[in-house]
Amino acid sequence: MELEDTVAVEVRKQEEVVETWNQRKQTQIMQLSEKLIHGDLDSQIEAARDIRKLVRKSSSSSSSSSMKTRSKLAAAGVIQPLVLMLVSPSLDAREASLLALLNLAVRNERNKVKIVTAGAVPPLVELLKFQNGSLRELATAAILTLSAAAPNKPAIVAAGATPLLVQILCSGSVQGKVDSVTALHNLSTSTENSAILDAKAALPLINLLKECKKYSKFAEKTTALLEILSNSEEGRIAISKSDGGILTLVETVEDGSLVSTEHAVGALLSLCQSCRDKYRELILNEGAIPGLLRLTVEGTAEGRERARTLLDLLRDSPREKRLASSVLERIVYDIAARVDGADKAAETAKRLLQDMVQRSMEHSLSRIQHSAASCTPSDIRST
Repeated sequence: MELEDTVAVEVRKQEEVVETWNQRKQTQIMQLSEKLIHGDLDSQIEAARDIRKLVRKSSSSSSSSSMKTRSKLAAAGVIQPLVLMLVSPSLDAREASLLALLNLAVRNERNKVKIVTAGAVPPLVELLKFQNGSLRELATAAILTLSAAAPNKPAIVAAGATPLLVQILCSGSVQGKVDSVTALHNLSTSTENSAILDAKAALPLINLLKECKKYSKFAEKTTALLEILSNSEEGRIAISKSDGGILTLVETVEDGSLVSTEHAVGALLSLCQSCRDKYRELILNEGAIPGLLRLTVEGTAEGRERARTLLDLLRDSPREKRLASSVLERIVYDIAARVDGADKAAETAKRLLQDMVQRSMEHSLSRIQHSAASCTPSDIRST
């Protein structure tokens, strides 16, 4: 009994400590709210900075603690005065409120919606126009975070954020460009916002795709945006005229994740379907066949279908009766079944097709090396 009593006493002590801490935190939250609502500008800036510190401190202890802190701060009424600070003549006030709102919005969908409902989007869009790089980056990060909540997307698009995000994509800092891609991707996933992209986005998107790992999540978002662009004539022209545009999509088909390869082949397919005579040679000249053959074996269901359709379009005589890739697969499967039996046919067929892809890739590489070796310096300069 003595041991049980000791344990019970310790548990009560811990509960009292937690309760005391929660009371102190709640008192602090109410004081911060009071400063924001009734304080002068300096007090508001100090309170906004303290809100950021409080949320970050809670995050370092546990995710549940940080979620509760964000919810309690919102319930205390701090969001509206923080939003009002976004239009303050003081740049320090704008920066402090931006950082506080960002910390309140992260991992809290309800707060994201509350911030937009409180009127944050128009002043954030104005901040996207700023020459002040730091504030513009923070505003981009805020738009990114708020655009993750589905109810916020129409309001952000309606406020004119999209063309400004494209501008940052073209001329912003590296972090600004990365955040712009994610924000634009968030906005594009809403059906009514699927046509929001300007063709000017093609070149910076291609350049970012060149530089990133083709199997990364960032590449998946970038290729998704390029596929959307490929659905318009302006977008297709911009992609094809971008330095290395088609080549970069072909490389993504070869090296990307299942998602990015599906989007990349979708963009190439859109080009070829829009005008086969114009884009067929451009795609073939970048060595697309090996990657497309492999995709018919290893891609998603949608990716495999797109690859087959594009391969058919890339053949010399699309109007004549030809051997479709699906027929080729059936022939290989039949051969495999005769050699190894029906139970192992699928595995053998896949191995045979992969071997065909590998041989095709080696042949393409050999052809490219031969062409490169036959070029003279004057040939290179004239291109």
